[in-house]
Amino acid sequence: MSNAAKSVFIFGIYELVLGITLMIIPNPILAVFGFPCTNEVWIRVTGLLVCVFAFYDFQAARHELIDFFRWTIYARSSVILFFTAFVLSGLVNPMLILFGAVDLLGAIWTALALRKR
Repeated sequence: MSNAAKSVFIFGIYELVLGITLMIIPNPILAVFGFPCTNEVWIRVTGLLVCVFAFYDFQAARHELIDFFRWTIYARSSVILFFTAFVLSGLVNPMLILFGAVDLLGAIWTALALRKR
């Protein structure tokens, strides 16, 4: 497995753990980041979607899909921009930026790994 594939695969592990947590026990993770606890189904739907993204990452890494790796760099880099806009507009707690930072760091890791190919 190439370094770029490893970066995407490991990011997929992060997504899988986060997604499962959001589906099964979302409130502890929400509380850690200063978000209100909820019984709404939407946080669990979000968890499912994050798990789907993890599946895509695992499959792309297994098959060395370089184009997919490049696409994730753009998508993951944009997350912090949107999360920051949500925070600046007063819609959410600033802790959301931490999730965006994880995406950005993962994107940088993948970009650097692709450069070294």
